[in-house]
Amino acid sequence: MSSRNFTRPRPTRRQNAAPPFATVLSRRSFLGCGAALSAGALLPAPSSLAAEAPSSLTFPELARVTDAADHWPAGYARQVLIRWGDPIRPGGPAFAPEAPTAADQGQQFGYNADLTVYLPLPWDSQNSEHGLLVVSHEYATPYQMFAGLTADDYRERLTAEQVAVIKAAVGLSVLEVRKAGDRWEVIDEAGLNRRVTLDTPIRLSGPCAGHARMRTGADPDGRTVIGTMPNCNGGLTPWGTVLSGEEGAMDYFAGDYRALPEPELVERQGWDEDENDEYGLGKFEARFRFEAEPNEWNRFDWVVELDPFDPTAMPVKRTALGRFTHEGAQCVTAPDGRVVVLMGDDDDFEYLYRFVTARPWNPDDRAANRDLLDEGTLAVARFGEDGSLVWLPLVWGHGPLTPDNGFADQADVLFKTRLAADALGATPMDAPEGFIANRVTGRVYVALTENEDRLPRGEGDEAEQVNAANPRAPNPDGHVLELIPPSASGVVDWAADRWRWDTFCLCGDPTAPEQQARFHPATSSAGWFTDPDNLGCDPRGRLWVCTDGPPDAGFNDALYAVDTDGPGRALPKLFYIPPVGAECCSPWFTPDGRTLFLAVQHPGEVKLDGSDAASIADMDTAWPDHASGVPARPAVIVLSRVDGAEVGA
Repeated sequence: MSSRNFTRPRPTRRQNAAPPFATVLSRRSFLGCGAALSAGALLPAPSSLAAEAPSSLTFPELARVTDAADHWPAGYARQVLIRWGDPIRPGGPAFAPEAPTAADQGQQFGYNADLTVYLPLPWDSQNSEHGLLVVSHEYATPYQMFAGLTADDYRERLTAEQVAVIKAAVGLSVLEVRKAGDRWEVIDEAGLNRRVTLDTPIRLSGPCAGHARMRTGADPDGRTVIGTMPNCNGGLTPWGTVLSGEEGAMDYFAGDYRALPEPELVERQGWDEDENDEYGLGKFEARFRFEAEPNEWNRFDWVVELDPFDPTAMPVKRTALGRFTHEGAQCVTAPDGRVVVLMGDDDDFEYLYRFVTARPWNPDDRAANRDLLDEGTLAVARFGEDGSLVWLPLVWGHGPLTPDNGFADQADVLFKTRLAADALGATPMDAPEGFIANRVTGRVYVALTENEDRLPRGEGDEAEQVNAANPRAPNPDGHVLELIPPSASGVVDWAADRWRWDTFCLCGDPTAPEQQARFHPATSSAGWFTDPDNLGCDPRGRLWVCTDGPPDAGFNDALYAVDTDGPGRALPKLFYIPPVGAECCSPWFTPDGRTLFLAVQHPGEVKLDGSDAASIADMDTAWPDHASGVPARPAVIVLSRVDGAEVGA
């Protein structure tokens, strides 16, 4: 997800000015790359087809609602597993909203959970009732954490202690969880529970470690950075470590970037004059001021690898995976054992990336994979109008990536990943966010959340024009693409350089012709959605979609489930609705499919009337406690069927 909700103006929804849908998608991309993909079910069909196209998802679909509570289907149970401020170990400091301290917050669950990853205990088992839960904490909202602050004055009024609490509230949490009867609990019998925060030492590795750009007064070797931020989505490696993407670290820095040696690189990394120094860090810590420490900003916006099974292991920033606004780091394994990491760059007109390790992973020796992600090939996607997809290697010395074009070595390519992708002619996308590999079908799904700045053909720069993979201009509602790696005899080659692609759905209201939305024709009035963000797959290969856009659309963000194959392909159903102002993130299933973990971010950030809540007192919900004196609290919830069967089945 993007932290676009935090103090940022919501875009005005414009009437879609793109050319007629048929003129944009007249080629085969929407019809599919073959009959086996069943993409024809997305197109308008006779009513008889709709009647014969049931979803495999048997839960009763919710009606749309926006209120202070959250909602789930009949026959299901919802449990709040852990909330912001709850201790991560039994007996730890209790939540004290009236007087939070950094010391307590460092032992408590962090704010605004995003990524959720369940790892069975023991790791090589399919245990669906005891495991580790790793959760990322993307960002903080100070005026909804501390009483008395408002959206207008919090930057000036934040105290040193409050800033220290914020630093301790972001990062990652590792939790041991166990099912006891019909409820889950947080335990710490294995001694693995811990927090990783903006004060945690983290090793730098890969081609950029030790580089002159990484060296600071506090770290002259350029190999250890203090902290990680802001931690968005990520993924799980085959050897049981968790990858966390840093997304939008520029918001944390203060000062005049034009005093730096490469101000144009700061701009390309996403600097925004109106959104810098969001948390007041620069007032109390010199390293977050450009003038005081000109290299500190280079040490963020990477992918962090965390070993949840070793509480003594220092997290590592893997620079070989590139530097950009990371959303997701989903891992799959090629037939030869090499590991493939799929990543999105969550900004308008940015790109999709893939990293392939230089050597295969070792399933028999976990330690042998410790630095596997330091060597390999980073590539960026180019989408063809004919449904082709080519991964272009970002390798120094190849093509335009040479000293004559401003790339001194491979480290330079990685520091300037976005500029390198520009030079190769990658396809600018509509804010790439969620990435998920469907291990049942071998296809990959990517959520393009929205892009209201893309212009119709004939207007603006070439990069802003529509293309087959981003067919609407503007695109306020987003879409989902299906990426199709080659396969032979049922073996998928995730490392192949040439794939195919298809359009899975175009989001929006399918009854409004001007929106050019496309779902299954049997989609209900509650089932269509906008602004797809985090994605998940259940063990049956069905897609679960969290959204990040409404209430611009007039209803809450929510979680939808949809078949990816069969007669119900692209027929979404509304499954879960968080409280007003919230979005849900990162659906993750236990191996047996009977438990769904889900993060709920920023409850109450938006009011019932659609305006932004300016303070704790201004919020229209105090979810999930609904208690006097207790603010709304981001949390991780558990969803399951009352009868114990698979979720969705």
